[in-house]
Amino acid sequence: MDGEYAFRVRVRLEPAGEGVRLEPGSAETAVTLFREAPEPGTEGWLFFRDTLWRGEVGDQEYARRLAEGWLDLPVESVSFRELRADEAYFEALKAEIADDLAAFNADDVSEVLSKYLGSSIRVVDGSSRN
Repeated sequence: MDGEYAFRVRVRLEPAGEGVRLEPGSAETAVTLFREAPEPGTEGWLFFRDTLWRGEVGDQEYARRLAEGWLDLPVESVSFRELRADEAYFEALKAEIADDLAAFNADDVSEVLSKYLGSSIRVVDGSSRN
């Protein structure tokens, strides 16, 4: 069972110390960052509920701090791309959501998925992570 969150992150490159400089004064690059999605029902599995809204990052400042911690680089911006999961992960996610719809203030699983992930869910073959 595999799941991961994909984010587009714009990082800023800066010299680490004196005697080093960049030309131009700083450079920015955008990368796709993949963060493992905890198994449904385990610690941290509610990351999507606590961080996303309608397939977008709910709090840009918070998301930048998270990404800076993941990368150990200054982050300019973060945007959510998708939850990429195999069929087993997706089914387990839906089952965990169904077990406690009240925690999501929703009537059904589809509402929860739409509310937090929008249309940004991609179910992939378990053998491919690209």
